[in-house]
Amino acid sequence: MGRPKANKPRNSNINVRLTAEERATFDDVAADLGFANVSEYIRFLHNQRVGETVQATAAEDFKARYPKRLIRSFHKTRLGEMIWGDSRAYLFNGAKPDSVDLIMTSPPFGLVRKKSYGNEDADEYCNWFRPFAEGFKRALKDDGSLVIDIGGAWIPGQPTRSLYHFKLLVMLVEEYGFHLCQEHYWWNPAKLPTPAEWVNVRRVRVKDAVNTVWWLSKTPFPKANNRRVLAPYSKSMQDLLRNGYVAKLRPSGHDISSKFQKDNGGSVPPNLLAIANTESTSRYQEYCRDSNIPIHPARFPPQLPEYFIRFLTEPGDVVLDPFGGSCVTGAVAEVLGRRWVCCEMSEEYLDGALARFQPSPAPLLKDRPTSYEIAPPCAVPVDDADTPLFADGGAKRPPRVTEEQSESKPKRRARAAV
Repeated sequence: MGRPKANKPRNSNINVRLTAEERATFDDVAADLGFANVSEYIRFLHNQRVGETVQATAAEDFKARYPKRLIRSFHKTRLGEMIWGDSRAYLFNGAKPDSVDLIMTSPPFGLVRKKSYGNEDADEYCNWFRPFAEGFKRALKDDGSLVIDIGGAWIPGQPTRSLYHFKLLVMLVEEYGFHLCQEHYWWNPAKLPTPAEWVNVRRVRVKDAVNTVWWLSKTPFPKANNRRVLAPYSKSMQDLLRNGYVAKLRPSGHDISSKFQKDNGGSVPPNLLAIANTESTSRYQEYCRDSNIPIHPARFPPQLPEYFIRFLTEPGDVVLDPFGGSCVTGAVAEVLGRRWVCCEMSEEYLDGALARFQPSPAPLLKDRPTSYEIAPPCAVPVDDADTPLFADGGAKRPPRVTEEQSESKPKRRARAAV
């Protein structure tokens, strides 16, 4: 598979004269470190050096670099405000220090294939993110939380994953002093089988259906209460509460006491958030189509910010989304009685976001699926002899099979005579 086209094509070359021994050393070191070639290794060394320079930039320098004139008010509601412009200007010159209770955001993912909403190249992602990290640290209260929904990326041309979002997490913790309270995983049951090349064509990977969501804070003890986000009890738990339970010691060694039978109104949810992103005919989309406004292509469903806003903030608290997009976070915060600010650089996306507040934000879902089913793998009978592994790991595309060949192909391969 050829390398995807990028907005910044690498079409410029630098010639470096090396001895045969130096070139061999470069090749060996690059291979040992897992780089595809010497070019990737050199870019890594360069980005590492640039990162050290950016890291040394003081907050006051960021304050001068991102002046307040880079932002302006776009729209205000009873509780919140949309701001048009660079959110770094808001973080350093708009927001007061220690004034934000929750930063709930989904930054542009570090995808290799460029998207229309301006995502950053995975190789440069951490360096690009540093001013935001410094700004988050400045604006967030000590008992506040930083929640980042971020998807993964695939290395171009091969079925292996980029580590950019894990490197971002390590950077936020080790360099900026944030604490990882808990990782969450947003599972989208409606997500299509992607990446298609490796899942549907070469069939050497499974569907990528989960985003990581980092929940971080400035201290180990941010304010939170999981009673705000309870899930319905399962049928078996409902039966247990209705019929009673005999306290006993489990084979695992856990002592299940009579307190286990207490009805707490619901169960504590897991850190796997099952939320289908199936919006297709919302008021927002209809408004954008009628007004010929681009629909933001990377909206998260309202239930995602709702979960963290309920979990981590009180009514009247301040919620900030520095990558506001179509302002889903702001609309949810408004409904829940929180003050909010959404920053967005695209005026067109903010034009569309107005629909979320006209005449007022849509109410949050009351009737929602109580559960989603995950079909267990290996439930479809398969004969290993009829389905051999791809010995090359998918390095070559399988030959295309026409419908005629598929129909004429026997269901089972004839076995060799013994």
